[in-house]
Amino acid sequence: MEPNTLRKLLEDVKNGATDIDVALTKMKYLPFEDLGFAVIDHHRTLRKGFPEVIFCQGKTIEQIVWIFSKLGEENRNILGTRASMEVFLSVQKLYPAAIYNELARTIVVSQGEDSNKTGNVLVMSAGTTDLPVAEEAAVTAEVMGNHVRKAYDVGVAGLHRLLDKLELIRWAHVIIVVAGMEGALPSVIGGLADQPVIAVPTSTGYGASFNGLSALLGMLNSCASGISVVNIDNGFGAGAMANTITRMIEKVAHEDKFKK
Repeated sequence: MEPNTLRKLLEDVKNGATDIDVALTKMKYLPFEDLGFAVIDHHRTLRKGFPEVIFCQGKTIEQIVWIFSKLGEENRNILGTRASMEVFLSVQKLYPAAIYNELARTIVVSQGEDSNKTGNVLVMSAGTTDLPVAEEAAVTAEVMGNHVRKAYDVGVAGLHRLLDKLELIRWAHVIIVVAGMEGALPSVIGGLADQPVIAVPTSTGYGASFNGLSALLGMLNSCASGISVVNIDNGFGAGAMANTITRMIEKVAHEDKFKK
C-alpha cells in the first residue's frame, strides 16, 4: 500500500467518511498476500519507498501476469526485470501503457503518483556490449524516482572520451559504472569523483575474463576509495542502491529544512 493511500484511508476513518470494517477489509492484505506460488510483499513501499520488483526470469508467463495484476491493484508503479518480449506482450494486454526496454529487458507500468525526482544518477558504461546491464540500472534508478543521465562507451581504451564527461560527472549525486573485461573503469571514475561510485561487473570479455569474474575481482581490489561493488550483471542492484543513497540525501535535506 502506498503511504499516501494509507494516510488517506486513516484520515477517512478519523473523519467518519469510511467505516472501520471497510478500512479493515482494505488493510487485510497490507503486509503480504499468498498466491500459492508467490507471496507478494504489499508492505514494501512503506518500508523501502518502492513496491516489490518482479524478477521475471524463471517464472511462467501466467505467474508473472498474475503478480503484475496483484501489484497493480494499489495504483502503484511496477517494475519487472529480466523479462522477454513474450512476457511483455502478455503484460501489455493487462496494462496497455506498459513500456518495454528491449535492451534492458525491463517492463515498467507507470500508474502511481509521479513523485518529484530529486536524485541525480549518472550511468556510465565502458563499452557498447555493457549496455544491457547499464540500461537495466538506468531504468531501475529512473522508475524509483531519480533524474538519470547516461555516458556510454567511455572505457579506459580511450580516456579522452571520458575526460569529455567531467561536467556530467560533477552533476551526479551517485555514479553507476558498468564494465566488463578487466573492469578498470570504476577505478578511474573513483579517482576523479567525490560522489559514491557503484561498480557493476559484466560478463563481457574473452575466455580469461571468466564470465565477469575477472572484472568483479578487479573492482573489489580497486585502489580508489568510495567504490562499492554489486554482483556480475546486476544492473538492477546498482540502480536500487543508487536510489537508496539519493533517498538518504533527500531525507537529510528534509530534516535540515525543519531544523532551520
